[in-house]
Order: sequence, then C-alpha cells, then structure tokens
Amino acid sequence: MSRVRYSGDLIASLEGVIWLGLAWSASLSAWQGNALPSITALCLAGTCLIVSLGHRPLRLMLGRYRIRKRRTEMLMHVIALPLLLAMALAVPFEALVTTLTGAQRLLLFNVLATAGWLMFLLTILTKSVIFEVRHRKGGRR
Repeated sequence: MSRVRYSGDLIASLEGVIWLGLAWSASLSAWQGNALPSITALCLAGTCLIVSLGHRPLRLMLGRYRIRKRRTEMLMHVIALPLLLAMALAVPFEALVTTLTGAQRLLLFNVLATAGWLMFLLTILTKSVIFEVRHRKGGRR
C-alpha cells in the first residue's frame, strides 16, 4: 500500500478517535454533572491541533488531497450521518414513547457516531484489501 494512502487512513482514523473522545466526554460530563472530562478532551484535541498546525511536515502532509479526502469521509461517517440519524430516531421515539432529555439525545448521537466510526474503519479495511488485490494482479501481468 502506498505511504500516502496508509497515512491518510491512519490520520483519518485517529481524527475520528479524537472526535469520538470529545463527544463521549460531553456525555460523561452531562452524566456526572462535572465539566472535567470535557475540559480534558478539549485540551487533548487542542494539543493535537496545535502540533498539527505548528509542525511543518505534518501540516504539509495534512494538506494532501488523499488525506483531505479520507478526513472528509471520516467526518461524514462520524458527525454528519449520526446527527441526521439521531434526529430521525429521536423524533418518532419522543412521539411514541416518551420525551428524551438532552443527555439521552447526546448518548444516542454518541452510540450512532461510534457505530459510524467502526463502519468507516470497515470501509477503509475493505478498500485497502481491494487496492492490494488489484495492485498485485496488475503487477503480475
């Protein structure tokens, strides 16, 4: 597998972990009634952001098309689709069963975002296997 493809997959996966950490820390903060988990996750995410913006080789690598494409795919799996699905599931649930509190809505989003991230990893794995098979078949001809 090419280095750019591998690094794009790795960076997008790690960024997905950071987004999930932020989302789950907000849910944990709402459950505990304490802001410390959210502040900790924000500090870790901010540190990663400062390092990626300040370290020139990393900044140049993050600007590559393949990496930006993978990060956009990850954001669609982790943020956009779970937000839409959480809304689509919460509205009928509230109409049929009972109203959901803000913490319960956040928990629903977190579960869907985690499932979306796992689906993203499965998609990356499948694409990598297909790429390797095509690359090997093309190299033998």
